[in-house]
Amino acid sequence: MRLLQVTDPAKVLEIIDTHFYPLPAETVPLEEAGGRCLAEPLRAREDIPGFDRSTVDGYALAARDTFGAQEGLPAILNCTGEVLMGRPAPSIAAGQCCLIHTGGMLPAGADAVIMLEDTETMGEMVYAYRQVAPGENVIHRGEDIQKGSTILPAGRRLRAPELGLLASLGMTEVPVHRQPVMGILSSGDELVPHHTAALAPGQIRDTNTPALSYLGRQYGARVIAGGILRDEYSEFLERSRALLEQVDFLILSGGSSVGSRDHTARALQEMGEPGLLVEGVAIQPGKPTLLASCGGKPVLGLPGHPVSALNIFLVFGTAILYRLSGRTRPDFSPSVPAFLTRNVPSRSGRTDYVRVKLSRSGDKWQATPVFGRSGMLRTLAEADGLIIIPPAKEGLAQGEAVEVYPLD
Repeated sequence: MRLLQVTDPAKVLEIIDTHFYPLPAETVPLEEAGGRCLAEPLRAREDIPGFDRSTVDGYALAARDTFGAQEGLPAILNCTGEVLMGRPAPSIAAGQCCLIHTGGMLPAGADAVIMLEDTETMGEMVYAYRQVAPGENVIHRGEDIQKGSTILPAGRRLRAPELGLLASLGMTEVPVHRQPVMGILSSGDELVPHHTAALAPGQIRDTNTPALSYLGRQYGARVIAGGILRDEYSEFLERSRALLEQVDFLILSGGSSVGSRDHTARALQEMGEPGLLVEGVAIQPGKPTLLASCGGKPVLGLPGHPVSALNIFLVFGTAILYRLSGRTRPDFSPSVPAFLTRNVPSRSGRTDYVRVKLSRSGDKWQATPVFGRSGMLRTLAEADGLIIIPPAKEGLAQGEAVEVYPLD
C-alpha cells in the first residue's frame, strides 16, 4: 500500500491558481449577466448624474441671496415657478428661486437648495429662515461617476448593485467569462441512484451527487450529473473521459482512498497531461483528496464519505469555480464570532474543519461541536457552520473565542 503524500491546503490553492485559467469571454445581455464575472474592466461612457440635482424637496436658489438669513430676519425671494421632473429646468436670476423636488435638475443661476421646512411662502414670495452654503443639498454632475473612470474591475461578480450601476449608464451588453460547466460522477459498486425506493442488502443511495450539484450551481456552475461508475477500471476510465469532454471541471466522488480498488489516481494519469497534481491534502476531513489537470481541465477526486466530500468541495471545488469563472477570490469570508462550549481536539500539522451548531447565550453566540464520523449524514444537517483549526494549533479549549463560517 502506497502512503499518501499530503500537501498543505494553502499550497493546493496556489496550485489551482497556477494551473488553471479563467474561461474565455463572451458578451451577454445585461439581463442575463447576473452572477457572472467581468472579463475586462468597464469604464463609464458618461457622467452620473448627468446634471446637477437636488437631494431634497425645497427651493433652488443662489446661496448668496440667503446670506445673513435667520429666524427673525428671513431672506425674501421671488418664486418664478417649478422644476418639472424629467424636463429641463428654467433659469433664475438674482433674488429669485424655483420650487424643486428631490432629484430635480438644478436651474441655471442656482447653486444650492434650501429645504421646504426652512421656508414659508406667501403668494409668489418665499421667506428663507436660514442661510445655505453653495452646493448645499445638491449632487453635482459626475459626482457619483465621472466619464472615462473605471467603474468595475475585471473579475467582479455582477450582483444586483452592479447590474443597477451598469443600467444607469445605459449598458445593454456586458463582457463576462463563460459560465463553467461542472460534471459529477460518483463511483462504487454499493451505490444506487438517490431516488431508489428500496435498497438491496449492502446498497446505499448516492447522496453526494445531489448535494454537490446544489453547491456547484450556488457557486455559478452549470452542472451535468453523469451517474454512477462501477468499480471496473475500463468503464471508469471511458465514462470519465467522455464526461470530461463535455465539461470544464470534473468531479469524481468516491474511489480516492488508498486501496486495492482505487481507480481514480490511475485514471487521472491517463486522461490527459500533466495528470496528477495533488495526491492527498493535510486536512481533516478529506485527507485522501486528488487533484489533476487533464488536458488543462481540473479534475477533483473527492472522498466518498459525504462530510469529507462536501468539506473538500467547499475549500477547493469553490476555488476552482472561482478561477474558471474569472472571479476574484474574496480576501474575507463572512463569519460569526462565538465561544466554544467544549474542548475540540486537533492534530498538529494539519488543518481541521470542525462542524458546529450555533446557539444564543445572552448577547453572545456559542458554538457546540457536532462530532461524528465522516459517513454520518446527520452531522451535516445539524451543523450551522464550520470552525477552522490551523495546523500550528493542537486543539481548542472550552470557552475559547472562534470564528464560525456559516454553511448555506
